[in-house]
Amino acid sequence: MRMRHKKNLEARLDAVSEYLITLRNESLNFNDVKNEKHTLDFFELFGNDNPVYLEVGCGMGTFASTYAEQNPDINMLCVEKVRDVICTACEKAKARNLKNIKFLDCSAEYLPSYIPANSIGAIFLNFSCPYPKKSHACHRLTSDRFLGIYREIMKPDAAIYQKTDNMHFFEFSIESFSKNGFVLSNISLDLHNSDFEGNIVTEYEARFSSQGFPIYRLEARLK
Repeated sequence: MRMRHKKNLEARLDAVSEYLITLRNESLNFNDVKNEKHTLDFFELFGNDNPVYLEVGCGMGTFASTYAEQNPDINMLCVEKVRDVICTACEKAKARNLKNIKFLDCSAEYLPSYIPANSIGAIFLNFSCPYPKKSHACHRLTSDRFLGIYREIMKPDAAIYQKTDNMHFFEFSIESFSKNGFVLSNISLDLHNSDFEGNIVTEYEARFSSQGFPIYRLEARLK
């Protein structure tokens, strides 16, 4: 589902500039990201030493803002590549006057340019695009290349939390996590009919669940 282009987008982004980190890479070639460092200083960014959690593909920000509001001792860093979408996410955070959340305007491939190694306490992958064609599998956020990026930025005890409505993507993710040295736990094939507590329902999750689709969830940790 595509979001319509927002009117006055630049003005609206300027109005939430305190929440937005804009891509600064001179080269847009993903092969160059490790050579071009724009490493974030988390203490300077958030004003504290609290743990930093990452959501990759935050969409319109419902999960991120809710999680930040419920967990004031956690700093949320959210990545989203669609500017119209990240604008809405920033506006939600500003409406709640949240101090522990920032949004990075880029694709996940650029994360090595911005995030220090071994610095992220948890990663959330909520309803990532499944890229159903096999030829597009490398674009899935649980493919080998992205798991390699996550390994570098995760703390040793960090976890990845994934939710999706797509069974085939979920099966792909289980296989990919396993062969890349992750241990899986708390796997659910029907989250909303399980005994899991504390689930924050995203925009897509509410839509898919209302249509009768089961929600799949897992947790992945490095061995």
